[in-house]
Amino acid sequence: MESGDQPQPQPLPPPPLPPPHPQAQPPRQQLSQHLSGSLSFSSHLSTEDEDMSKSAIFSYRAKEEEIEKRKKEVRERVISQLGRVQEETKRLALIREELEMLGDPMRKEVAVVRKKIDAVNKELKPLGQICQKKEREYKEALETFNQKNKEKVQLINKLMELVSESEKLRMKKLEELSKHLESIQ
Repeated sequence: MESGDQPQPQPLPPPPLPPPHPQAQPPRQQLSQHLSGSLSFSSHLSTEDEDMSKSAIFSYRAKEEEIEKRKKEVRERVISQLGRVQEETKRLALIREELEMLGDPMRKEVAVVRKKIDAVNKELKPLGQICQKKEREYKEALETFNQKNKEKVQLINKLMELVSESEKLRMKKLEELSKHLESIQ
């Protein structure tokens, strides 16, 4: 597959900026800004995750189809060449028998054709090895992709749990601060 044919992964957006220094604003403003920042980050993350998942699935399917297409092409070429070689071998065997009966008047031509058959056989062996190597590489790449995708999903789930827990804790603290303010007034 040419590098120009591969879809490029989409870059991740920069992380949200941390809130300003706590002493620069009153506590209520700090908490409000911190909460709104967390909520928008959470919704942005799920949309981004969905887009990344769709992109990853599309990319995976496209690569898989391309690999399968190329594997099929290589197999067809190998089978085609094997068929031709077998046909040529049969024909040459018949020709050799006829020549031996005639006293070998075309010995040189037979030798040339045999050399050509040997050359084709030498070309077939590396093609078969290349095909096997590509299949191994594909399986390894697919396994790595699946592992990384699984790891990403686990990390996203952990992130969502942490964000949710953080929001709960901040809401609780906000309620406590609110009650404290009401008791002061």
